[in-house]
Amino acid sequence: MSISPVKSRCGFSLVELILAIVVIGISVAAVMSVIVVTTQHSADPMARQQAQLIAESYLDEILIKKFYDPDTNNVCPGAAEARTAFDNVCDYHGLNQVPTNQFGTAIAGLSAYNVQVSVTTSGVSLNGVDNTSVIRILLVTVTVTGPNNTSVTLNAYRTNYQCNTTGDAECKPAT
Repeated sequence: MSISPVKSRCGFSLVELILAIVVIGISVAAVMSVIVVTTQHSADPMARQQAQLIAESYLDEILIKKFYDPDTNNVCPGAAEARTAFDNVCDYHGLNQVPTNQFGTAIAGLSAYNVQVSVTTSGVSLNGVDNTSVIRILLVTVTVTGPNNTSVTLNAYRTNYQCNTTGDAECKPAT
């Protein structure tokens, strides 16, 4: 009596092979979509931090300027022509530009950002002190927009401590 060897079956059928390729393809596509989203947004924190630093820089520059125009002794008489001539806080009102230094030179690498400045006197009050009779408070708003819809807005108050209610020359609004 001879026993014939049983043939064992090895390998995969065509259907199993196609099914395995489909499952692996779907898995790879899912992983790649996560990698793509992560890569696209990996620079967002850096862009936001850069916008924050630009806004802080502009705000610092603005807040060290005089409260009133030293030429006319009036508060907010009108903006100067060029940023190099800005000598009071209100001169910055309406500024809309790519980031530059105080001399008007564009800063390399920041051309994707834009800076807007607003200086407000009306309707501003701080701890019960308002601007109804004499301008003593300015609200400075700096907004920086950048890549990937990054936007940072900083607000600060600039006050005139030398101003009193008797109407010092340094407290007069522009006529």
